Amino acid sequence: MGLFSATDLSLEAATVEFSHVFIPGEELLAAFRTVRDTMLLTDLRIVYVNVQGITGSKKDFQSIPWRSVVRFSIETAGTFDIDADMKLWVAGAAGPIEAKVSRNSDPQAIQRIMAERTLAKR
Repeated sequence: MGLFSATDLSLEAATVEFSHVFIPGEELLAAFRTVRDTMLLTDLRIVYVNVQGITGSKKDFQSIPWRSVVRFSIETAGTFDIDADMKLWVAGAAGPIEAKVSRNSDPQAIQRIMAERTLAKR
């Protein structure tokens, strides 16, 4: 995601805004937005929305099933950090996907979501 400050999106607002992305029965667990990009964590996958171009009318929707996440990290915000950092290593990708998470987020809750989804019996 971008290098700007992140904010949490309410689950209700994100569900309405991205309703076209979800399949029937898919549950949104968490949502984060930088100035332009968005990351959605659902019970089935991670959706990374990369807004492109000057006008932002072009968007790349990347869907990552939880089974493809091989490693993750959450780095909490420090004294001089604006936001926390989340990194996801996906099978077949050269490097991690990086996202900014609001410093007001609950890192333990995000860590728990990530662990429950990536470590669950498959």
